[in-house]
Amino acid sequence: MRISIIMPVLNEAAGIGATLAALQPLRVAGCEVILADGGSEDGTHEAAGDRFDRWISAPRGRANQMNAGASAATGELLLFLHADTRLPANALQWLERFAASDRLWGRFDVRLSGNRPLFRVIAWFMNQRSRLTGVATGDQAIVVRRSLFERVGGYEPIPLMEDVALSKTLRRYTRPYCIRASVITDSRRWEVNGPWRTIVLMWRLRWAYWRGVDPKELARRYRS
Repeated sequence: MRISIIMPVLNEAAGIGATLAALQPLRVAGCEVILADGGSEDGTHEAAGDRFDRWISAPRGRANQMNAGASAATGELLLFLHADTRLPANALQWLERFAASDRLWGRFDVRLSGNRPLFRVIAWFMNQRSRLTGVATGDQAIVVRRSLFERVGGYEPIPLMEDVALSKTLRRYTRPYCIRASVITDSRRWEVNGPWRTIVLMWRLRWAYWRGVDPKELARRYRS
């Protein structure tokens, strides 16, 4: 079962080389790597070199970019990976286990890249919450069978919470396959803004989304 790795990118020149280098063993094994660009102006395309299979231009916004990448993909499994997130070394073995299961979608556990003990605690709670609720975040590298992704219409074209919205739709069909191997996501946002401030912000945004606040307003609050 072929796997398409779809990565939304926007001005990622500084780190895209290392990110794609880590995916080369998966390409050798037959996985397809698609970069869905939202209008980069910093030389991301040039920095990526020849370490991807397809470059797709799409309207800015992760949901739009990932939908465009999925439309161009040839794999039966679609893995959505953020540009600041690294897959574990045994990712392919876990994805093969998922493919052999009866689950229609899944996600990895997550670990933050920083060394602060608090980051381990935060990651543990993120993973446990995901197991309990059946909701995943984009940082957890969501994987979904192409047939189901197309059936539900892909990501809802909203500027924030697109991963939560997709998860809530997908869990109507099956609970997620929870891969216990951890992806490592960049902790820069947590370090710059402060871990406790970031936790409070994310919970406030989730609470507001649950109450029906327009995702455009949530995106404005997130950026500010």
